[in-house]
Amino acid sequence: MSFLSMAQAPPPPPPPPPPPGMPIDNGILILIGVGLIYGIYKAYRFSKQDA
Repeated sequence: MSFLSMAQAPPPPPPPPPPPGMPIDNGILILIGVGLIYGIYKAYRFSKQDA
């Protein structure tokens, strides 16, 4: 019986903690928002220039 308990593998180590900072998804959403605002601004300026 003692031989069987010694043959078991030790438990795996805990996973590493996640990296600090903002997740990538939030950065992409902010980048899309800034690009959208900039595109609207450029379209407004271009239409104002033609008039």
